[in-house]
Amino acid sequence: MKLELFYYMNFLSYLIILIAFILTFVATREWIPRAAEIGLVGKDMNKIGKPEIAEMGGICVIFGFVLGMLVYIGIMTFYLRSSQYITILATLCTILMMGIIGMMDDILGWKKGLKKWQKPILTIFAAMPMIAISAGGSTMNLPLIGNIDWGLLYPLFIVPVGIVGASNGYNLLAGYNGLEAGMGVIILSTMGYIAASDNRSVASVLAFCMVGALIAFLYFNWYPAKVFPGDTLTYPVGALIACVAIVGDLEIAALILFIPYATDFVLGWRTHFKMEAFASVNEDGTLEQPYEKFHDLTHISVAILKKVKEKVYEKDVVEFICGLEIIIALSILIYFI
Repeated sequence: MKLELFYYMNFLSYLIILIAFILTFVATREWIPRAAEIGLVGKDMNKIGKPEIAEMGGICVIFGFVLGMLVYIGIMTFYLRSSQYITILATLCTILMMGIIGMMDDILGWKKGLKKWQKPILTIFAAMPMIAISAGGSTMNLPLIGNIDWGLLYPLFIVPVGIVGASNGYNLLAGYNGLEAGMGVIILSTMGYIAASDNRSVASVLAFCMVGALIAFLYFNWYPAKVFPGDTLTYPVGALIACVAIVGDLEIAALILFIPYATDFVLGWRTHFKMEAFASVNEDGTLEQPYEKFHDLTHISVAILKKVKEKVYEKDVVEFICGLEIIIALSILIYFI
């Protein structure tokens, strides 16, 4: 009976990933021409002439992800007669609230949108569903230290700080075709695999459902992009990474996977995030380092790649950063599995 249930759960997980993929793919394909028709577009800053591309594609990812998870809840409820899905519903509330915050920022514009101090405050409210249900376990196993029970400090401080930090941090390393969605696929696939290997089904399904949606979106967002994700994607995906870490007891893994974002934060902090991540574009479409000093991880990537190859394109930068993330992910898998 247990083996039969195991195979059923695996089949259900694959089904949810497929549903999220198909829904996101269809929604994104339909979204691109309609967004362009109503002027919901943004400039592709790393290309000659800065062409206008459909914006706010993240709304399609949220659509596919949320409906995929609702199908999962529905099947589990009516087939297995289980209704213990408070954690999933709280996570969906957080993701939807983050999506609304991202939409506000996208609609107002990336230069006239929410102020830097407003974003962390608003995202605190989006963390409240996870705080309200006291998601996750208060005990964490820290390297070299051992188990620490944080008690009430975990739901009241660590959970909101984690969600606010991850959502805002994930939004920093962005602006290049395929970068945001590509990094999300790598990070959530890694966390989902670790969770699945330890039978943490809720964390695993949440992670892989979003992976399915992101892969579908990446088809349209990869270089040369036909649609941009916008903050409508970055805030929810960053928050989901934190939620998966909380639900699956994967806080340490998430922190390590966020090393590129921590690096980006430190680089941007030095100039109060006033410098842009975009590169300087040559007439042949190649990229150059935009400033004398490094103010973003993408700037470092351009400089490193210039030492290896004569011409550096936007796709090269994205592949380089995603490659670094894959190396980090593999090291984590070796440690945890």
